[in-house]
Amino acid sequence: MAKIKGLSFYRKKKKWSPAVVREVFTWIFGILAALFIAGVFVYFMGMTTNVVGVSMEPTLYNEQKVYINRFLYVISSPRRGDVVVFLPNGNVNSHYYVKRVVAVPGDRLMVSGGTLYVNGLESQWVTERLNDPSILENGLTLGVGEYFCIGDNPDNSEDSRSANIGPVSENDIIGKVWFRAGCAQQHMGFVK
Repeated sequence: MAKIKGLSFYRKKKKWSPAVVREVFTWIFGILAALFIAGVFVYFMGMTTNVVGVSMEPTLYNEQKVYINRFLYVISSPRRGDVVVFLPNGNVNSHYYVKRVVAVPGDRLMVSGGTLYVNGLESQWVTERLNDPSILENGLTLGVGEYFCIGDNPDNSEDSRSANIGPVSENDIIGKVWFRAGCAQQHMGFVK
């Protein structure tokens, strides 16, 4: 007797083996882990801002986009020479300022004869003559958590020398500029 093949409305019940369940959970975990890592990366390294003005020329140019590393200052503190992004006096209504850290907490600063001195030595970060010493005329010692930030083009920079900005609090520093993007005449790359 031959078996008749035809339509069957009987549905075979699928069984989930432990190997299949494990494979599904492995994929779900992998996708969630990738999303978490991407989210953390974007939060800490994906923040961008544009440079406003010519205060950082020739390092950075007006309207050049820079990427900010917010994670670095969670595990360490800014150092002399770092290019940082901060809000002056924590003012959230202000644009982000992009300047170079020239002095760290405990440093003594003074301008004499147009030259910036940090702890009695000429600053290696500000080599141009400072025509307006502003708050540094009589000297200044930075307190705990205070940083002195000046633009690389100091005669065209509103920075820590200005009484309305002054030393920058560590809490007001958003992060370190780690990468710059630019158009044809402006180069791209990591910021030194």
